[in-house]
Amino acid sequence: MRKLVPFVVDALLVVVFCAIGRRSHDEAVLAGLLRTVWPFATGLVVGWLVVALRWRAAAGDARFDITPLWPAGVVIWTCTLVGGMLLRVVSGQGTAVSFVLVAGVVLAVFLLGWRAVYKAVR
Repeated sequence: MRKLVPFVVDALLVVVFCAIGRRSHDEAVLAGLLRTVWPFATGLVVGWLVVALRWRAAAGDARFDITPLWPAGVVIWTCTLVGGMLLRVVSGQGTAVSFVLVAGVVLAVFLLGWRAVYKAVR
């Protein structure tokens, strides 16, 4: 699988997660979507960089595979969740415990789920 396709899948799932959250709280989905997405999107990019740099350090110039559940998926999920929450705190957005738990579960289902399905189908 090319590297761009998994990144686009991850990014779209983060956007869907944020849109669902905004919709479930009766907030304007499109009007404030960027404000909700950017912390998690930044965390996602950090996760991808961590995986790519770690793989390169471990394997030299070998092509890295971003699709495995472990460690790639778990690292990306963790960075997306933790990075997103930290950036939400810094930017004055809410981080209630219930939100952190729901976000963790939904992002896990999204970011780890497609990788599990991909592995099962492959």
